[in-house]
Amino acid sequence: MARKLRVEFAGACYHALNRGNDRRPIFGTDGAAESFETCLDEACASFAGRVHAFAIMRNHFHLAVETPEPNLSEGMKWLQGTWATRFNRFRGESGRPFQGRYQAFSVQPGHGLAHLAHSIHLNPAEAKIVALENPASDRWSSLHWFGRKDRPAWLEPGDGLGRKWGTAG
Repeated sequence: MARKLRVEFAGACYHALNRGNDRRPIFGTDGAAESFETCLDEACASFAGRVHAFAIMRNHFHLAVETPEPNLSEGMKWLQGTWATRFNRFRGESGRPFQGRYQAFSVQPGHGLAHLAHSIHLNPAEAKIVALENPASDRWSSLHWFGRKDRPAWLEPGDGLGRKWGTAG
C-alpha cells in the first residue's frame, strides 16, 4: 500500500514529531539533544523553515514549524537522516534510531499555532522533567531560548507566545 501523501503548501504550519525506535531514549544525553538542535538549525537554514516551538524529549521530539515553501517532507527527511547518520557514526552503530516516518499534522496559523506551541512548551513539565512552575528551565525546549538575545534566527516566538500571552516576539 502506498504512503498517504502529505499536503504541503507555502506558508503551511505543522506539528511534526517522531519517536525513537521501540521507544528507545535516543536523546538520553545532552550531546544527542545538542546534535539534534544543531541539525534543526542547519535544516532551517537550508529549507527556510521557521520553528515556533520545539521540545526535544528523551525518546521523541515535537516541532511547531512553518514552511514558507512547500518543502516539509524534504526538510524533515534531511533533518532526521542527517541526525541519524551523525548519531550512528558517533555511537558506532547502524540502523534506524527513529520509529519510522515522522508524523505531521497541519495546524492553523494564529490561535491554532499558538495553542500548539503552548502545548509543546508544557510537554517537559507534564513528563516531570522540569517543574510546572518553571517550564523554561528545560534546556532542550524552545522556551529556554525565548527572551535571550542569542536566540537562533530560525526560532520565532511571535505566533507561539504573542498570540497566546500577548507578548510578541
